[in-house]
Amino acid sequence: MESLSDTKWDVVISGTGLYQSLLALALSRSGKNILHIDPNEYYGGPEAAFSLQEIDEWAAKHSSEDGEGSLFAGAEVKREADELGSSRYTLALAPQLIHSRSKLVSQLVDSKAFRHIEFLAVGSFYIYQPPSESSPTPLLTRIPSTREDVFANTAIPTRAKRHLMKFLKFVLDFDSEPQTDIWQPHADEPLQGFLASEFKLDSALQSYIITLTLSHDGNITVKDGLTTINRHLTSMGVFGPGFAAVYPKWGGLSEVAQVGCRAAAVGGAVYMLASGISDVQPLPPASDETEALLQLQLTNDMTVKTKQLVQGSEQSSTQSPRVSRLTAITKQDLSSLFELRTEGAPTPAVAVVAFPAGSISSAEGSPSAYPTYAIVHSSDTGECPRGQYAIYLSTMHDVSSKSVLEVALSSLISSISGGEVTASPAVYRLYYIQSVGSSSLHLDGNTITFPLPPVDLSFNDSIVESVQKVWSKVVGESTEDDEYMKFDDREKDGDDDAYD
Repeated sequence: MESLSDTKWDVVISGTGLYQSLLALALSRSGKNILHIDPNEYYGGPEAAFSLQEIDEWAAKHSSEDGEGSLFAGAEVKREADELGSSRYTLALAPQLIHSRSKLVSQLVDSKAFRHIEFLAVGSFYIYQPPSESSPTPLLTRIPSTREDVFANTAIPTRAKRHLMKFLKFVLDFDSEPQTDIWQPHADEPLQGFLASEFKLDSALQSYIITLTLSHDGNITVKDGLTTINRHLTSMGVFGPGFAAVYPKWGGLSEVAQVGCRAAAVGGAVYMLASGISDVQPLPPASDETEALLQLQLTNDMTVKTKQLVQGSEQSSTQSPRVSRLTAITKQDLSSLFELRTEGAPTPAVAVVAFPAGSISSAEGSPSAYPTYAIVHSSDTGECPRGQYAIYLSTMHDVSSKSVLEVALSSLISSISGGEVTASPAVYRLYYIQSVGSSSLHLDGNTITFPLPPVDLSFNDSIVESVQKVWSKVVGESTEDDEYMKFDDREKDGDDDAYD
């Protein structure tokens, strides 16, 4: 048997983030000689899920405020040790929702990888309303997203309902004529203005629609906004009544990444953690070959040769926009967020709460410049013990974003408790900053570099599109796209246990 250094690898994949792990899944039946490495001692890369102890170690590595162009920066942990005990936690770096119509879902089904992922229902979307003269305590208003929801809502005036129904009907078929004639001249304009001018939606209904887009800056364009709303509405009911999106149990996209790696291992890929790349050198082709190779020096002092190298981007531009994140664990009762709203629907494990720009202010009194989102997970996700909730808050980064996230956390608890918070809103907090990168692949000879992962709150299908492009290059341009991720069930061969 050849040693790893003597083997001529078809491809070396560096990193086990979602990009690389989906590529590993796609190549798992290709017969290619695959070496999959990761400089970290854990799977998942920027989509990893951690125990509290692992978060401490991760935060120590990413505590620098400026981060010197790295993906994560400013990590800080605060905890109330007596309140946490020895219970198990699994907190996600990428707690993204996955809409039922996402290409990722269809590919996980086609590849049979879905059998090894437990998906949970994402329930209601809420919008925060600050105290006012008519309501001295803050409120959470549930956003209607189906025809039945709109008609059952007593807070929306009858005329406004007609305007909203007109928009919902329009967006379901927005990519066909004559609808395209209406929106395409405004494709790059802000969606909010289009909602007001074309559909006469008032500011409250505009907030509902913008919230459903999950746009971090709130300035989503007409084209992107209509596409996103269409995906949300058409995803409703695909896998059952009452929900449009799902979430993988045990850490979100981290679980998807690990399933991809396990599939590749079953297919013969070799895995090495704690093994990064310290140097890459091109090698001239041997006399009996036409392909040039790359020689990789690994951080474990091993040298390997490969036809192609696929890796993830490690750095961001110092001018890149950034997102501030706060992950919190609370013992406050948030069960009202997860009430069943539709007969026959599964109990949701995830709820979404949006704080529109300006609806909350920092501790210094500065109104929030951007929307803030809180993705609330019950213990059914496996991320925290029963009776506790994991809350993933995020907003665009600026000088007051850390304070705004803390205020959003307190406001969320206050709005559910009727304005009274008798204890600390959280027994655990992880704050950090994540950089936003471009969505472009970088090809340099036989080295391919994936972009930084999107920071969207719902899964961005550009990821699977990039992975498919890389798959085509690795397996050969002549391979038909209809073969991509289309696998027979391994259970027929008795290999299914290898996933476990």
